[in-house]
Amino acid sequence: MSFKKIALCMAFATIAAAPAFAVEVTEATPVNAKPEKVWATIGGFCGISQWHPAVEACALSTSNGKQLRTLTLKGGGTIVEEQLGRDEAAMKYSYAIIESPLPVANYVATIQVEPSGSAGSKVTWSGRFEPKGASAAEAKGVIDGIYVKGLAGIVDGATK
Repeated sequence: MSFKKIALCMAFATIAAAPAFAVEVTEATPVNAKPEKVWATIGGFCGISQWHPAVEACALSTSNGKQLRTLTLKGGGTIVEEQLGRDEAAMKYSYAIIESPLPVANYVATIQVEPSGSAGSKVTWSGRFEPKGASAAEAKGVIDGIYVKGLAGIVDGATK
């Protein structure tokens, strides 16, 4: 076998053995409410059932000392997520998906409320994951849609 063929085979083997590329999604929205009010709307780990239109119910549980939430989705399906970190002063928390029907693996996300202007807020939701059973563009589209709908729900809930 020639050197060129060996190099080509090694290149293909390296690509095949490499992990899937991580995809990142970030969405942010202004909210016409003080950060403390917005955080009161979204800060509870199970509060998502109050503001995300796709979530019918949320149940908290603990496993091995870690806080979990099980989301029951409207139309069927469940998602189990683990809270990874929480910072009340910074008004943010991070979580990972443990089980879900979504086309993602190794998903980790953070949602945060920050002051914006004299009496407003900005909510940023960002996540990083690997596509699973879908292209990167398809997986990104699914997660982006979840974030956009959720942020719209936050705006509705925090400004009432």
